[in-house]
Amino acid sequence: MNLEVCFEPTPWELALEEIEDGDSISAVRFLTLMEGEEEAAVEDALLTLEQRKIPLDVTDLPKAAGTGEAAVRLRREEQLVQQDRWVESLEETDPLRMYLEELSDIPAYGDVQTLSARLANGDRSVVEQITNLMLSTVVEQACAMTGRGVLLQDLIQEGSLGLWQAILEYSGGDFEQLCRWHIQFGMARLVTMQARSSGVGQRMRQAMEDYRGVDERLLSELGRNPTMEEMAEQLHMTVDEAATVAKTLEAARVLAQVKKPAEPVEEDPEEQQAVEDTAYFQMRQRISELLSNLEDVDAQLLTFRFGLEGGKPLSPEETGRKMGLTPEEVVAKEAAALAKLRNI
Repeated sequence: MNLEVCFEPTPWELALEEIEDGDSISAVRFLTLMEGEEEAAVEDALLTLEQRKIPLDVTDLPKAAGTGEAAVRLRREEQLVQQDRWVESLEETDPLRMYLEELSDIPAYGDVQTLSARLANGDRSVVEQITNLMLSTVVEQACAMTGRGVLLQDLIQEGSLGLWQAILEYSGGDFEQLCRWHIQFGMARLVTMQARSSGVGQRMRQAMEDYRGVDERLLSELGRNPTMEEMAEQLHMTVDEAATVAKTLEAARVLAQVKKPAEPVEEDPEEQQAVEDTAYFQMRQRISELLSNLEDVDAQLLTFRFGLEGGKPLSPEETGRKMGLTPEEVVAKEAAALAKLRNI
């Protein structure tokens, strides 16, 4: 008897499958997706990204904060790398200075293009020489990633491992581009895992829940979609932080739709009623019923702003681009249209 065992893909596997070649994934989105997963699953997910050459974008991770010697050192390193001859600013016995001076003493000579061509043809005698030439790239990229929760020396060491992996993998093509990719990915992976240990994924999930609740409340109170500034004020965040949460929330909504067709199940009447009782549902339902009383332009504007045709709600800027209006005109027309609806 032949038994076929079928393993359903996990949510994170489905999510990563949806990322197209050439795209990247933000570190915050990755951590939110992997929140609650075992370390082995996180490592598998990172390996999948590496194999598919999908970069990890760490720019949306919060800067290192807090107190203690490590936090002070991180802030100092971030400031130092902006200066010329910053290595000399460190104490002579500083481990980082000693490490960098040791690297600078390694002889580096030759031409990367010529050496990489020999490497692609199987000449392993050039490995040490080409490694020495590329170490400066490792240090340069590590300096660009300072202040994100990982000490500079650790970034350099992780980048060096990435460089070594690129050299082992190389069989032709743009050698320097391959090296930069592996160096950056190694450092980004280290920064992301440090952020995971600091609870970034868990905090983002809570922030998403808070954002959703405030969004629905303000929609009910204002009779329109709140601006990002209004959301940020209610959430006690900066506008950029609120925008990051909104972007991650939208990505999570899209990812939730990425799943195999499930067996039809009978809906629980109580659960269905709970959904229909939300302020957001009621507002959308009410507007949908009354749109016929508006001029076509105003009806279309509210449809875009509230996402009434199944899409996501659009900002005034996005709506304006679609309708040839300025954001200010969108806000004014929206207010007038909603005022008319309230009087019906």
